[in-house]
Amino acid sequence: MAKSCAIILVSALCFLSFFDIALCSEDRFFIEGKVYCDTCRIQFFTRVSKFLEGAKVKLVCRDEANVANETFTGEAVTDKNGVYRIEVDGDHEEEICEVSLMESADKECGEIPTDGYGHFARVSISGNNGIINPVRRPNPLGFMKKDALPECKEVLRELGFDDVGLLA
Repeated sequence: MAKSCAIILVSALCFLSFFDIALCSEDRFFIEGKVYCDTCRIQFFTRVSKFLEGAKVKLVCRDEANVANETFTGEAVTDKNGVYRIEVDGDHEEEICEVSLMESADKECGEIPTDGYGHFARVSISGNNGIINPVRRPNPLGFMKKDALPECKEVLRELGFDDVGLLA
């Protein structure tokens, strides 16, 4: 008798825990990224790049089937370390979500690149992608400086580039 009571009790607890998960779980995610000043105008971070405080970014999720339909938007401003954080409620598995640059607080480093992928970063906001952590970290985004720093030539040589591209 005690054995069957224990089995019933354990079964009831298991059932209630699944019931609680179904009713109380709320998908909440945190998008954390960085914004930098691309001081060499090459659309990637180097040793002479710097992180930007006060830069504005925007997260937009769009319906995968109808990209004109925005399902979520959020904005953030970077802190002194160039870090932004956007809280997102709900799972956006069937959507395309991108963080993009909006505005720089640095007048000398405020140009948004128009080619390549430096001005936006895609991010998966779903609990069904194998990532357990609710924090999602998209690629860093970079505003470009008006004029490249003089030391950029040396930086590019260190990285294996010459004036026209990759060194042989």
